[in-house]
Amino acid sequence: MDDLYTLVDHEKPYRYKEGDLTVTRGSAWNGPGCHLGCGVLLYTNDDGELVKVEGDPENPYNQGRLCVRCLDTLESVYNKDRLLHPMKRAREDRGKDKWERISWEEALDIVADNLNRIKEEYGAESVIFQQGTGRDIAPWITRLCWSFGSPNYCFGMSGMSCFLPRVAGCAATTGAMWVADYSQQFADRYDDPEWEVPGVVVVWGNNPVVANSDGAYGHWVIDVMKRGAKLITVDPRRTWLANHSDAYLQIRPGTDAALALGMLNVIIKEKLYDEDFVDRWCYGFEELAERASSFPLDKVEEITWVPKEKIANAARLIATSKSAAFQWGVAIDMTKEAIPAGQAIAALFEITGNIDNPGGMIAPPSILPYSGGWGQELIPQAQKEKRIGLDKYALLNFGFQMASTDELVKTIETEDPYPIKAAWIQTTNPIANTAPDPERTLNAYRKLDFIACVDLYMTPTAMALADVLLPAAMFPERDGIRCGDNAQRGEAINKVVSVGECRSDQEINLELGKRLNPGAWPWRDVEEMYGEVLACTGMTFSELREKAPAYLPFTYRKYEKGMLRGDGQPGFNTSTGRIELWSTFYDQAGLDPLPYFEEPTPGPGSTPELLDEYPLVVTTGARNWSMFHSEHRQVPRLRNMHPDPIIQINPKTARDLGIEQGDWVWVENQRGRCKRKAELTPIVDERVCSTDAAWWFPEEPGAEDEGLFGMWDVNIGKLIGYEPGKAGFGSNYKTLLCKVYKA
Repeated sequence: MDDLYTLVDHEKPYRYKEGDLTVTRGSAWNGPGCHLGCGVLLYTNDDGELVKVEGDPENPYNQGRLCVRCLDTLESVYNKDRLLHPMKRAREDRGKDKWERISWEEALDIVADNLNRIKEEYGAESVIFQQGTGRDIAPWITRLCWSFGSPNYCFGMSGMSCFLPRVAGCAATTGAMWVADYSQQFADRYDDPEWEVPGVVVVWGNNPVVANSDGAYGHWVIDVMKRGAKLITVDPRRTWLANHSDAYLQIRPGTDAALALGMLNVIIKEKLYDEDFVDRWCYGFEELAERASSFPLDKVEEITWVPKEKIANAARLIATSKSAAFQWGVAIDMTKEAIPAGQAIAALFEITGNIDNPGGMIAPPSILPYSGGWGQELIPQAQKEKRIGLDKYALLNFGFQMASTDELVKTIETEDPYPIKAAWIQTTNPIANTAPDPERTLNAYRKLDFIACVDLYMTPTAMALADVLLPAAMFPERDGIRCGDNAQRGEAINKVVSVGECRSDQEINLELGKRLNPGAWPWRDVEEMYGEVLACTGMTFSELREKAPAYLPFTYRKYEKGMLRGDGQPGFNTSTGRIELWSTFYDQAGLDPLPYFEEPTPGPGSTPELLDEYPLVVTTGARNWSMFHSEHRQVPRLRNMHPDPIIQINPKTARDLGIEQGDWVWVENQRGRCKRKAELTPIVDERVCSTDAAWWFPEEPGAEDEGLFGMWDVNIGKLIGYEPGKAGFGSNYKTLLCKVYKA
């Protein structure tokens, strides 16, 4: 075990007394919160009640720091609106608030009986298993899906436009996913002698101090800045980090590929790239150079709205720094041609040699990879080949083994190539959150014979669609493990309290799995199941909970040591053994093998005829401090911090439109409209507005004929369509045209 993991030596056991309170060390995976798993100290009294949550100063990841969502956990755990017991309702009562409380045994039997019935009649592929943010539950959802025999594990977003485009794109061209090196792979963090401070951090399409996305803590950026790292920010909004940057590029939404290609052109023409690294480890450099040459800075400035001098200076800073780490975010994924955009940005750190180097981009190892799921060996090959979209989008073979959301909706509507009859929906509220064209989405799902949902609260999705609704436990109410994501660690989630009849997602899936395929779920309880995952480390769940987080050994420049390829040879896990700047896979799949820029459609560069009616570019999905996606709307203090959906508009633009601070406005395009409250701010360009997403009002009536918690008026998804990129990944969530006027 000691050879496999480095464990953290804590001063106290994972559970100890502090005065009259019991303190339990754990991590905040699962809701409520986000997808980071901060180290927490949970304080309970002698009555078994949770009374306080604090940050764990001994946890190397957050080092005692917590955001408001964790600090206010009590208002979530003891919230009056929580689901506390399983419920069912008649199929004909979908959308109505007519629920009957049932036992867990009855609920799980109903789900199993319906799924098995549909499997026998239509085949296992006719059941989809859908999730939202992965957190620590994704492996157990994939195992449930694949052990049942369905290839259709899915995510309710057009183009799977959240993290997956970067995962799939990196896997196809380099064989691994690359994340910024903030020393997160070392137990002693910034004091580790192997680590070096990045020369520059490039924050691109990400607001990490608020979003904390993809396993990266926002305060890590501040930590390395304090240690000397310079900062480049690429963002349509002048964020706090943008104001503290050495270079800020205020980009037009959706033009990231053009900006990256322009920067590549500067670096290549001025011979600032790492020639030795490119010669030894990259494939297709000359072709990339030719493609980049078609993006001179005058052209790039016109496309992106970024002054060419700023573009050139940022490119030189990246290329001449001792190392460069890219904190790239979902804004890259949420454009239609996300794959070539990500490919272009990746080429910036690839040709400058910032791959697996201290302070550059790293690929940390993990025991249970976040993207690979758990249990692929359980589904027969013949079933795997039935995955929706696989015949159309070859890139689905890389990264997450998911069905295409866009093709899935078509399949539900048309029953081609086969009917979809049931859905298991867990950790997600797609109708109010991720789904484009929510009316179309809802109408499609209404066709299904049976739907079961697992959630913390009644949501618009559950109210509209669920036949059976199961209450999930929050992180203080369950035991759990997290064994890998891009921050690479083994974590323990430790139960301290029980609320109602809520069960952990893992326990729910284990008990349902025993009913659907007992051979694939042989464990007595979740702790024994966790032991199965940890077996390869020689560590038990009890040992992990005492000394978590646990760290796998880490080595820089693994490509030189044969550690990235299955055959043990130096290089990268691609067909050429090199980083493919010109992708052999894309070429074989009928895609452009090089990065390219394509104007967003509609957009100022592609549909100028629409600008008279829709003069503004709107980018959606802006993060805020107190909420995560569609969560936390029921939590009083968190809601008070951000009570309404907002749209940020430049004051000059607002004056021209007759809009004042705090006015309710309509945001409208050719697809639909929704309401927002105007926030006038100079952080956005006069031609751009920015809005948050995933809005609904739990305090309003929930039944469908009463408005599904007021969702329809405020659902930004009404302006978005099912329009994936050529590779099946990416969709225009962050680059739309609109008009804004008083409501």
